[in-house]
Amino acid sequence: MRHKVAGKKLGRSKGQRAALRRTMMMQLFEYERIETTRAKAEHVRRPAEKLITLAKRGNNAEGAAAVHARRLVAARLGDKELVTKLFEEIAPRYESRSGGYTRMVKMGPRHGDAAEMVVLELVEE
Repeated sequence: MRHKVAGKKLGRSKGQRAALRRTMMMQLFEYERIETTRAKAEHVRRPAEKLITLAKRGNNAEGAAAVHARRLVAARLGDKELVTKLFEEIAPRYESRSGGYTRMVKMGPRHGDAAEMVVLELVEE
């Protein structure tokens, strides 16, 4: 039984899961929509929304707090251009929204292995 066992392993080691999460978040912020399996989308959705919230907080802060938020996002993404896009384009879009920045749209099963496919996209404001 899986009592009190949080999270899914996705058939990967810890490092592979971290790399998958980072790569998928980078793709989500770059293209603003990605097509993936439901399990992977659920794995990426929460940390991506937290990064958007952090970017919103960094835009509203001044001085050291803004720099700190930017550095935290940069540590999780690792790409300077995406950090800039997140802070200057994506976060201001959701200033009036208090959460729920992403949407999962079901697409049906994949032909090869019948995995449930979804489109994970940023909600348009």
